Amino acid sequence: MKLLYLCCSVSIILLALSQTPFVQCLTTPASISGREVDAGDAPLPDLYEASILELQDGLDAGQFTSILRRRLFNLIPLTQAYFARIEEVNLQGPSLRAVIETNPSALEQAASLDAERAVSGKRSLLHGIPVILKDNIATIASEGMNTTAGSFALLKSVVPDDAGVVKKLRKAGAIILGKANLSEFAEFRGNLPSGWSGRGGQTSNAYFPHADPCGSSSGSGVTTSIGLTAVALGSETDGSITCPTGNNNLAGVKPSVGLTSRAGVIPISEHQDTVGPMARSITDAAIVLSVIAGKDPNDNFTSAQPPVVPDYTQALNTNALNGARIGVPRQVFLDGSDLTGNGSLSAIGLAFEQALDVIRELGATVVDPADLPSAEAIARSNNETVVLDTDFKIQINAWLEGLISIPSGVRSLADLIAFDNANPSLEEPVNFTSQFIASEATTGFTDAYFQSLAFDHELGGAQGIDAALKMFDLDALVLPAQGLTTVPAAIAGYPIVTVPLGFFPSNVTIGSAGPETVYPAPGVPFGLSFLGTAFSEFDLIGFAFAYEQKTKTRLERRAFPAAIPKTQLKDVMA
Repeated sequence: MKLLYLCCSVSIILLALSQTPFVQCLTTPASISGREVDAGDAPLPDLYEASILELQDGLDAGQFTSILRRRLFNLIPLTQAYFARIEEVNLQGPSLRAVIETNPSALEQAASLDAERAVSGKRSLLHGIPVILKDNIATIASEGMNTTAGSFALLKSVVPDDAGVVKKLRKAGAIILGKANLSEFAEFRGNLPSGWSGRGGQTSNAYFPHADPCGSSSGSGVTTSIGLTAVALGSETDGSITCPTGNNNLAGVKPSVGLTSRAGVIPISEHQDTVGPMARSITDAAIVLSVIAGKDPNDNFTSAQPPVVPDYTQALNTNALNGARIGVPRQVFLDGSDLTGNGSLSAIGLAFEQALDVIRELGATVVDPADLPSAEAIARSNNETVVLDTDFKIQINAWLEGLISIPSGVRSLADLIAFDNANPSLEEPVNFTSQFIASEATTGFTDAYFQSLAFDHELGGAQGIDAALKMFDLDALVLPAQGLTTVPAAIAGYPIVTVPLGFFPSNVTIGSAGPETVYPAPGVPFGLSFLGTAFSEFDLIGFAFAYEQKTKTRLERRAFPAAIPKTQLKDVMA
């Protein structure tokens, strides 16, 4: 965008907002909440690790301005810097393929938000903060981006409106930077590799070449892990925020179903889908969750949430674990994580035992074991498959029918299957579509469906997480983010908050995770998850924050050198 055009555009915005001369706007002193701030000689934040609060301090101080010493063009270089970082490593260099597309309207949004800040201050802590969205979260087509769940079948389709969470982000002043790659259709298409989509290709973890990023919010995880964005949104049906949060050395919140709106999110199941933040710290995740949580008339599940959504930043207490009772449900749900054996994943087990010691050191009582009464029944159950297969067919058909236009002509799940089969060069082999085929074979809301749904809620909730919490007088449960950790919370619709736990050692045996990815691998991260009952995010965030601040595990290791972008703010401020 040309400088002249930006100057003219911003001056018009300023005049409209303030109805005062343009020069007067430029000489308005920088202040926030009555506190004078000055850029001075303060060092610029490193975008690899920069927090929302650090970025806001720099914006308040006019620290990032590239042309004028006051705060007029703060967001232009900040947005440009993130774009440059994406350019370095997304399709070039290590080719992480974490971003499907960037927002052509982002610089215009930045100019407008800068002008508004200069006149009336910031709207919220997210004012001017770049956010990347998983490509199943809708944005209006006029902005210039697609919403495709990674599929060519939905390319250039026109959605009716922004997703509910996007409306909240825009109202808070966030800049939508782009769309993240994902496991196509949130990994519900079939037996496809984690992090692969037809449009985006294979997303790779930044901590070891070609390592598994975990899905389906894989791109959201990778982009945030190395500072291609300040924060990102992911979605989870079963594991899709929790696992990529752990695999990418992040803090993430899988909210209770109904805390955040799913309106405008390409669905799998209204009974399990939820949208949440993925960030480099629990503080940033809490800031974002406080913005995107809340009721939405377009998602009736949000009517079940508490009448007042808390400010989750008030949960950020380093003493939160003092006096808490935390349970360890070892039975069944640690299978697959090899927490006691000598296999390749035993590093997780060692780190987990050390984490329990830290939790005790922080004043908590660890009840170990504190098993779920329903653990074995969940492991044997096929209820989740019945519910998801049925829900997906009904809800994806409704999504496709509700699109304003779709050039591919796809208007049903049957059409999606036919499109994939007709376009193997775009959408890869037929076995990638196995889940679609199973879902298409369902026959609607049968007695078996309602029975499975009821059993899921009972096994995950009343006889699962809630039963363990009550039986052992617990405040929360804790487990590694890997393995079957997510299943009880998924089928009950309960929250999970995840923080960094550790990294695989350099001598770990490298395994295969798919045609193009490996796992485990040296240096690849893994996470620690706190689980609780419905709408217990406030407490879980507090526990996770106390652990995070004590251990600071994220800071122990960075991505492999080629995956770390070199562009910083100083490079675009000349």
